[in-house]
Amino acid sequence: MSDKFKAIVLNQLGDQFSREIKTLDKSFFKTGEVLVKVEYSGLNYKDALILKNGGKLVKEYPHIPGIDFSGKVIESSNEDFKTGEDVVLTGCRVGEIYPGGYSQIVKVKSELLVKKPKTISNKNAMMLGTAGFTSLMCAFAIQAREELLLGEKVKDVLVTGATGGVGGMAVMALSKLGYNVTAVTGKKDKINYLKELGAQNTIDRKEFEDEPKLLGKGLWDGVVDTVGGNVLANVISQTKPSGIVAACGNAGGIKLNTSVMPFIIRGVKLWGIDSVMISKKRREFIWSQVSKLIDFKILEKNIKVVNLEELLNVFPNILKGEIAGRVLVDLNK
Repeated sequence: MSDKFKAIVLNQLGDQFSREIKTLDKSFFKTGEVLVKVEYSGLNYKDALILKNGGKLVKEYPHIPGIDFSGKVIESSNEDFKTGEDVVLTGCRVGEIYPGGYSQIVKVKSELLVKKPKTISNKNAMMLGTAGFTSLMCAFAIQAREELLLGEKVKDVLVTGATGGVGGMAVMALSKLGYNVTAVTGKKDKINYLKELGAQNTIDRKEFEDEPKLLGKGLWDGVVDTVGGNVLANVISQTKPSGIVAACGNAGGIKLNTSVMPFIIRGVKLWGIDSVMISKKRREFIWSQVSKLIDFKILEKNIKVVNLEELLNVFPNILKGEIAGRVLVDLNK
């Protein structure tokens, strides 16, 4: 195999920020024990921020972005990973402070990798990607209410930003867990798709964008919020006693206009989801559950596959809220 490979390389000199596809060799990588031939990566909201201008996340340049990938081990000095094994990586600040998945070859630290479950393909792994991994963390947070309340079942669950990558897969996973899922969206043309994912009801997102009440009518046992801002504040006020709100996004704003009332009057729990710095044991568990909760045949209907060149044209669309579902990056396309 040639030591040469293509990658998107970001650079910054003074105020000048650049992104371009370059041909590199393995000397580009300064750390890591495992060399991976990348098959697929994904486009996430954070990726788009980094591709735009570094997103205040990249510390050193030149830099290869891409916060997730799946592929095959081609060299390894770590006994836990053998040549030919399929691996997957999400989070762990890869694509931020470590070289990422927008590269045909990447070298990473062994502790960041997880062996891909045999029940899914490398393409499936990135159809899920960071977005789906986050959605499963949210789903398990909602399920935890049943443990906290000694078996009292979760019934009604709300998912905001439901046509996005995280929201859509959260709808599917929560439906597979047996919950009555209501999806919030502003895209009327995607309502049938949301129902195919498992949503039993849909609500227009405009109903959650006004100033929130201190306490609204309790409607939801659990909420997965991918938006933040007033949307998050409104769903907190509508959560039932002892309900859990799993918060994982801030596209709608980082400020939270709420009070202590939902938390001390109803015992609502705001559960922050960090899918970046998560233990390897938890990462392995979540990947082991993927095939039980995700129907890839349905997801495939809302997947767009691009190459590196096309990615540079597509990524601004996710920042504008113009992408539904997932964008996959095929490193061999």
